[in-house]
Amino acid sequence: MTWIKDVFAPEKRQWEDFYRNRWQYDKIVRSTHGVNCTGSCSWNVYVKGGIVTWELQALDYPIISKDIPPHEPRGCQRGISCSWYLYSPLRVKYPYIRGVLLDLWNEAKKKFPDDLVGAWNSIAQDKAHRKTYQTARGKGGFRRADWAVVNEIMAAANIATIKRYGPDRIVGFSPIPAMSMASYAAGARFLQLMGGVNLSFYDWYCDLPRHHLKSGVNRQM
Repeated sequence: MTWIKDVFAPEKRQWEDFYRNRWQYDKIVRSTHGVNCTGSCSWNVYVKGGIVTWELQALDYPIISKDIPPHEPRGCQRGISCSWYLYSPLRVKYPYIRGVLLDLWNEAKKKFPDDLVGAWNSIAQDKAHRKTYQTARGKGGFRRADWAVVNEIMAAANIATIKRYGPDRIVGFSPIPAMSMASYAAGARFLQLMGGVNLSFYDWYCDLPRHHLKSGVNRQM
C-alpha cells in the first residue's frame, strides 16, 4: 500500500471543513414529521442557529414485551428528508391553479358576473371547454392564484355538482386525524353538513388493514 499518500497540506483539505460544518448542531429537539402521515415516528431533530440541519430516527421506544421485536427504527425517507423540503425554494406556499382553467374561469365570469354557478356550468358542461382543462392535466402549467379565486371556483363547482347530481356525489378526504385534529374536524364536518361522502385516511392511503372474516377469507374491507 505504499502508493497511498496522506495529504497534510491544509490548503488542499478545505473541503473537509464544509463536510464538518454540514453536521454541526447546537441542540437536539425531539419531534416528528407531518409529511401527509399520522406523525407517529419519533425523531431527533438537530438544530443549528435555529435552523433544522438534519434528522435522525429515535431509538428509545419503550419495550412492550420481550417476546415482541422493538418498533425501532421507525421513520420513512420523506421524514428523514423533511428539512430539505422545509427550506426548499420549491415548497408550495400559495394556491396554484391550472392556467387553462383559470383563463376559462375569468372568461366565464365576464359572461355570468352575477351567477358563479352558471359560470362554472358554462365550463364544465361545454365539451370543448371541459376537454381543454382535462387534457392539460399532467402537463404542468400551474399559475399562482389567491384564495379568493380558488375558493369561489371550488364553491361554484360543489354547488353545481349538488344541483345536478345530488350532494352524495361530493366525495372528499380531510387531513389525517392524528396529524391535525382541527383541520380534520373542519373538513369532515363540512362534507357531513353538505351531505357529501367523507373518506377515511385508510382510503387515502390505499393500504387498508386486512380483516379476518368468519369465512376464513382475508379481504380488504
